Amino acid sequence: MIEQTLVLVKPDGVSRGLIGEVIKRFEQRGLKIAGLKMVKIDTDFSKKHYADHVDKEFYKGLENFIVSGPVVAIVIEGVDAIENVRKIVGETESKSAIPGTIRGDFSHVSYSHADEKGIAIKNIIHASGNKEDANKELSLWFSVNELHSYKRSDEEHVF
Repeated sequence: MIEQTLVLVKPDGVSRGLIGEVIKRFEQRGLKIAGLKMVKIDTDFSKKHYADHVDKEFYKGLENFIVSGPVVAIVIEGVDAIENVRKIVGETESKSAIPGTIRGDFSHVSYSHADEKGIAIKNIIHASGNKEDANKELSLWFSVNELHSYKRSDEEHVF
């Protein structure tokens, strides 16, 4: 089943120069980039994106982090894209992410450390957790005219 999902390279990933590495990991897997843009979001947009977390104790640190610098928003498309992207990204808590995943290779912070410091966990990347989240997040971050359809030369081997 061909799906689309949202990936964000968060401000820590952008400032560390990991945008290309992140994109490379998805393209190497045979997934397609259907939309791509760099944006600086404000607190109002943060509240929309993290609507499920606004009332939680950790939200303020999350908001401060996500608005601290530019974010690269990517629409990833492919067979079972949501599940495949989540595997490539790794566990949300970086210390639990296995080597070979984006978070496992480029971050290591625990929830307890972030909570003790009153900051968001800096884990490089956001990926939609499920189909419902993907649909909601894609419509928030991208308009229909920002999405592109094309054939990759290797699609005969992937799809």
